Amino acid sequence: MAKKLEEVLYTANTHTTSGRDGTGRSSDGALDVQLSPPGSGKPGTNPEQLFAVGYSACFMGAMKRAGAANGIAVPKDVAIDASVSLGKVDGGANFALGVVLAVSLPGLSGEEKRVLVEAAHQMCPYSRAIKDNVDVRFEVI
Repeated sequence: MAKKLEEVLYTANTHTTSGRDGTGRSSDGALDVQLSPPGSGKPGTNPEQLFAVGYSACFMGAMKRAGAANGIAVPKDVAIDASVSLGKVDGGANFALGVVLAVSLPGLSGEEKRVLVEAAHQMCPYSRAIKDNVDVRFEVI
């Protein structure tokens, strides 16, 4: 069962038209994108690219929080290369996502990297939202 929010910290409001061949805009005007199907060659982005950027940014925030809780300073040049794959499951009857996050934490020991990534994966709202539903893998560099 989903957990009810105890305190709302932020709400993003968007308006999307025509699905993968449409547009998406945020209510504050900060986001205004043309959408196109993956691999179509048409101008615009797609939901998988937007998810990859959103998940990466959120995961970095979770690593900073995990670092503070574990006495590990997250390097300023932390980076994540995210791959979000759209594929078929259930014998082709349904679609699903797969995610690989390649996390670069230069200057940290292997143990520090492991602690940060594991702790961040437990607290990141994106990780929690897709837990047990999306195959998420990590490559820690």
